[in-house]
Amino acid sequence: MKRRAVGIFAAIAMAGFGTILLVLFVRDAEGRAVAGELRVSVLVVQQEIPSGTPVELIGDKVALEEVPAKVKTEGALEELTELEGLLTSVDLLPGEQVLAARFVAPDLLTSTRIPVPAGTLEVTISLDPARAVGGTLFPGDRVAVFSSFEPFEIGGAPVGETPDGDPLVEIDGILVPIDTKTPNATRMVLEDVLVTNVQVEELPIVQEGIEGSSTPSRRALAPSGNLLVSLSLDPADAERLLFTAEHGSVWLGRQTTDLDLEDTGVQTRGRIYEDLFR
Repeated sequence: MKRRAVGIFAAIAMAGFGTILLVLFVRDAEGRAVAGELRVSVLVVQQEIPSGTPVELIGDKVALEEVPAKVKTEGALEELTELEGLLTSVDLLPGEQVLAARFVAPDLLTSTRIPVPAGTLEVTISLDPARAVGGTLFPGDRVAVFSSFEPFEIGGAPVGETPDGDPLVEIDGILVPIDTKTPNATRMVLEDVLVTNVQVEELPIVQEGIEGSSTPSRRALAPSGNLLVSLSLDPADAERLLFTAEHGSVWLGRQTTDLDLEDTGVQTRGRIYEDLFR
């Protein structure tokens, strides 16, 4: 019985000793792996920081941590000094690294309106970023406006008839059968239109403008939501724009110089193939 107890005790001791050796081996392996891996310091968010928070108020909500260099995010910061005067553009969540791209100047978080010139109307349309120069428009920009329409039922009272007695209606100065639909069509209808305001549903990330340049900072990523673009127009042009926005599609193009409109016109599927590569 005594011999059996000694055997059990010896087995337990050997198992414990083996466990200790295994733990030491694992720790040594981890130590050797870490020793051969470059580590860097980055600021990491410790508490949720709401969008629009001044950088001066987030010091106690972030902490400097060491991470492997391979997991450091591009643009991650070690200190907040270079962000003085900026605000968070999105909510910052615990565990994420503090990135310079997530901070913006205060004027990009508030609407910077351009006064509406006398004799014009200010109207607003909702556009996805692709239809508004990728979401890079700013108040003060000038744009050209394009209208696109899918086929319309012509309708209306007949103004003539075919030799067979079928009724004809007029569309764009041409007599066509009454059951005809208009073609898909696109045309630039306005130019040199002043952008008075731009609002976004969700703020994009921004980049600093080129040092010494008068060009405002440009957004690096397009907003995920629509833009509300306000334009200054005379009453007749406002009617054209709003009709298109209501019944068709609007595209905007940033305009920086006078345009040569000689070869412009209503574009249809047949028209875009005319004189191709000649």
